[in-house]
Amino acid sequence: MDDIVVERNSERNADSDILAQLGKKQVLKRRFGLLSIFGFAMCELITWETVLALFSQGLNNGGPAGLVYGFLIAWLSTLSVYTVISELASMAPIAGGQYYWVYMLAPVRYKKFSSYIIGWLTSLAWIATVATETIFAGLMIQGLIILDNPDYEPKLWQGTLLAWAVIALAVFINVVIPGLLPKFEIFILVFHCAGFIAIMTVLWHFSPHGSAAFVFTTSLNEGGWPTQGLSYCVGFLGNVATFVGADASVHMAEEISNAAINIPRAICGSMIFNGILGFAMMLTVLFCIGDLETVVGTKTGFPFIQVFYDSVGSIAGATAMAAIVLALTWACAIGITTTASRMTWSFARDRGTPFSRILSKVEPRTRVPVIAVAAVTIFAALLTLIYVGSATAFNDVISLTITGFYGSYFLPASYLLYHRIKGHVASSKNYIPATPMIDDTSDPVTGSKKGIQTEGEKPGDLDMNANAGTPIVEVADAALAWGPFHIPGILGIINNAYACLYMIFVIFWSVWPPATPVDATTMNYSVLVTGGVIIFSIIWYWVRGRKEYVGPLIDDEVKSIMRMGSIAAM
Repeated sequence: MDDIVVERNSERNADSDILAQLGKKQVLKRRFGLLSIFGFAMCELITWETVLALFSQGLNNGGPAGLVYGFLIAWLSTLSVYTVISELASMAPIAGGQYYWVYMLAPVRYKKFSSYIIGWLTSLAWIATVATETIFAGLMIQGLIILDNPDYEPKLWQGTLLAWAVIALAVFINVVIPGLLPKFEIFILVFHCAGFIAIMTVLWHFSPHGSAAFVFTTSLNEGGWPTQGLSYCVGFLGNVATFVGADASVHMAEEISNAAINIPRAICGSMIFNGILGFAMMLTVLFCIGDLETVVGTKTGFPFIQVFYDSVGSIAGATAMAAIVLALTWACAIGITTTASRMTWSFARDRGTPFSRILSKVEPRTRVPVIAVAAVTIFAALLTLIYVGSATAFNDVISLTITGFYGSYFLPASYLLYHRIKGHVASSKNYIPATPMIDDTSDPVTGSKKGIQTEGEKPGDLDMNANAGTPIVEVADAALAWGPFHIPGILGIINNAYACLYMIFVIFWSVWPPATPVDATTMNYSVLVTGGVIIFSIIWYWVRGRKEYVGPLIDDEVKSIMRMGSIAAM
């Protein structure tokens, strides 16, 4: 027992030391171990549940064959993307994630600006995801009410109120009983797997089975696109959305023991395991779908509820099956709220948000950023009000989760690709951290140096190689060196390059409308929503942000220790 306690204390100290090298003091409590963070990652993806909730998009554009092969492409390609994210998380396991990595990797003159934009994009993408997931849960509740009461006429405002109920429970668990979150995630992991087995068993036992030819060769083009290939690409986004948000574990980095190793394990493990479950559920639903027109045109709003009812022929049985999906979606919303609050809190402590001093406060008893939780959920609740006015307009909030996330992934991944091709990233085995340097002479607008150079840097040299060696501006000891997890050599370069190309492909197709002809009600306004976020962040940067945000800050206590270490070294 004493050995276990010593080992855990050693891990905590090692994690705190790594965090200190990144310029941050340990503030949050490291509640999560490998099993609990794996459960957290699994339940943020909830892939087989999302397959049920979103498969109608791919069914209309692409058909069964498009869904099957599109799922495999999306799964393996997204795994490539999240492998790169895992490499970055292993290099710098910190709650800020993308905006911190961009600052660490970008050319000197672009560090501050690009980091700031990515910080806003990531924060708002997670807040939009809270709104999206809670609306999904609220609408599932409405769908069950419709199933049990066919005379019920659903109203849009009722869906929003139900979403607020989902948000209320998420706030309660995150703020009042945060210590139970790791145990809760382990329980949900078990429930996630048990629910999958139960629903699969019922569907295969009770449903009439379709033919393999229908599942693997049937294509549909209900969107009216000129070619079937175009229809496949538009419908592919349904499969992409199934895997969005696997980086949730990244933003919990400062609450995970042995984070540099456990985050990559959680991300990659959950992608592989969830992908297997999701693909099995995809095939099951397509084989057991029954009458296609009845399923697609269901009054419940969710085709999978109709599939359940058609399979068991019982309202009570279908309700029980759908309630499993609802409960797991609700649990996912709780975890997403946790992640969104940590991202917002992290960006606020680096003065990237308005009211940053307030948002960055941590409640001393629970060691939870309570104000950030409140801000995230209030903003998400306000976003769900859009649904009251127009369900179509709210779909553009949903689209921010794809364009926002993939945009925030692309920039650090592309910078990493450049550095690994150039050989700027030191080996984790041979790398000896440079003496931390605190530079208080940085230009507040450009982030460039006013007289201090990095090792090997010539005066005025602002190219990408400026990151090698001693850290540059505000980031302590953030020289480029691989963490415990990375893909070495040419294989890593190929994977990184493919991930970047895939992200460009996804971002391009994410702004396409779902059907033709396109009018005001069917238009995909995601390019305006995402573009609006970027434009707003740029405007706010020039109005106020450039005066307050200088990059990831070094905490005062860490700075004092580093200065003492520098003096001692002299």
